[in-house]
Amino acid sequence: MKKWQLVGTTVLGATVLLGACGGGNSGGSGSGDGKDLKGSAKGEGSSTVAPIVEKLNEKWSKDHPSATISSGQAGTGAGFEKFIAGETDFSQASRPIKDEEKQKLEDKNIKYKEFKIAQDGVTVAVNKDNDFVKELSKDQLKKIYSGEAKTWKDVDSSWPNKEIKAFSPNSSHGTYDFWEEEVMDKQDIKAQKNGDTNVIVQSVEKNKESIGYFGYNFYKQNKDKLKEVKIKGDDGKSVEPTKKTIQDGSYPLSRPLFLYVKEKSLEDNDVMREFLKFTLDDKGKSAEDAGYVASPSKVYKDEIKELDKYKKDSDK
Repeated sequence: MKKWQLVGTTVLGATVLLGACGGGNSGGSGSGDGKDLKGSAKGEGSSTVAPIVEKLNEKWSKDHPSATISSGQAGTGAGFEKFIAGETDFSQASRPIKDEEKQKLEDKNIKYKEFKIAQDGVTVAVNKDNDFVKELSKDQLKKIYSGEAKTWKDVDSSWPNKEIKAFSPNSSHGTYDFWEEEVMDKQDIKAQKNGDTNVIVQSVEKNKESIGYFGYNFYKQNKDKLKEVKIKGDDGKSVEPTKKTIQDGSYPLSRPLFLYVKEKSLEDNDVMREFLKFTLDDKGKSAEDAGYVASPSKVYKDEIKELDKYKKDSDK
């Protein structure tokens, strides 16, 4: 089975078709059940969330051969741009929608719903041969990524006087926005930036004095090549990202992962509505298959109730 991160990442924004080759126009028809469902729904956005969408669709498309879900992975910001422009039914996001994005949607009278489909823990990693960095606080990470700390010795006086090579996603990614908010207090990130998370992973692997951050699944897929760093919380305890610490939020860099869906698509597009129903009924199993963590069960239960408001009269 192919690994998702190798699909459409060398050319940013490449769209991956998920499902059967059906009609190219957005929209769906039929009973909303199995082979009767026809049409398509289109998404764009986070490369972090994209593997979850693919795993979901691998299962869903088996029973819906005439329905197509297409989704790109150009980044959260780029996804919202297309969502606002009216080009997509849903937007994948690794951060909450920004106020200015909300305003643009409101200006265009586009209503939407937010669905949390999984949990992630942004993972900090250093080169595998680094034998001194075992844990870092947010303040220390801020020093590194603001450029205040030029060498490891600037971070901790007991560490080597070697120049740090810091790597980061670029500003099109929700992970970048999350880092800017949670670690940097909105200060500029000064690092070598790249839109392809795989390049960041490879850079940390190849450079002995390097550090980088990315979604939990990227670390899990490359854990034999990298060294994970524990993060110190406000209580002084150092926590590593695990299924348990990400789900319960004790890992300081935990975050939810989202699908934002247009209300009009929920009302008028059977394919979109049925795919989202399948996503919520899946209760995070596909997210875990993709290397992430399921949300608490109550989250899915509440969101299914919200989605049920958009059932067609014939389905009620």
